[in-house]
Amino acid sequence: MANTKTAPLYQQIFEEIKSAIEAGEYAPKERIPSEPELAEKYGVSRITVRRAVEELCVEGYLIKQQGRGTFVSTPRINRRLLQYVAARSFTNVCRDNNMTPGAKVLNRLIVPVRSEEAKFFGLDEDALLLYVQRIRTADDLPIFEENIFLPYEGYQELLTADLENVSMFDKIAEVGGSRPTRTPQRTVEAVRATQEQASRLAISTGDPLLFLNVCFADDEGKPVCIGRQYYVGSRYRFVL
Repeated sequence: MANTKTAPLYQQIFEEIKSAIEAGEYAPKERIPSEPELAEKYGVSRITVRRAVEELCVEGYLIKQQGRGTFVSTPRINRRLLQYVAARSFTNVCRDNNMTPGAKVLNRLIVPVRSEEAKFFGLDEDALLLYVQRIRTADDLPIFEENIFLPYEGYQELLTADLENVSMFDKIAEVGGSRPTRTPQRTVEAVRATQEQASRLAISTGDPLLFLNVCFADDEGKPVCIGRQYYVGSRYRFVL
């Protein structure tokens, strides 16, 4: 272990494992040694090792999988937020990063429209929306919680359509005839993962998430859908 007297022991372990990952000694998706094994290797307590591992998880270098162990994360997905005029689906972003996209459906509900949604879609206040919630993955690693809202009228077929491991943009275009291509409104803010989100995304409660709230329109500027997505901050990066 590096003899850096000014750094706490856990920070030294952090740097050692980080350097090993960056040098390729631990490959993406490879399981690292257990806490007792690391404690023995570096001659420190398990508490010290545990803190170093937790910091590496927060920084995105490692990911804990319940019942399986701790694994090296795949590289962060880069998405250029301002580079493209047209909206890009997560499926295409994954392919840009040489990763395999996936999707698992969590919920499909018919919900009442809220005032800001009614204004964007041009709907009456008593209109209904279709709400689809999925977990999106890249190379089987959870990347974000996807929450899509569409007018129920015209998209009711999506209530029963197969939405596993498919592009939502493709399905929306197939069913409604309009593809989300523009983003007239969007905001990004930092939030903390709830206990439920943490369980679904294989992270810890309170870990940082990027909340992206986007209104999507088609080529003619007509509203199509609203996306409210929660990205794991250590696995996804927006490049401006």
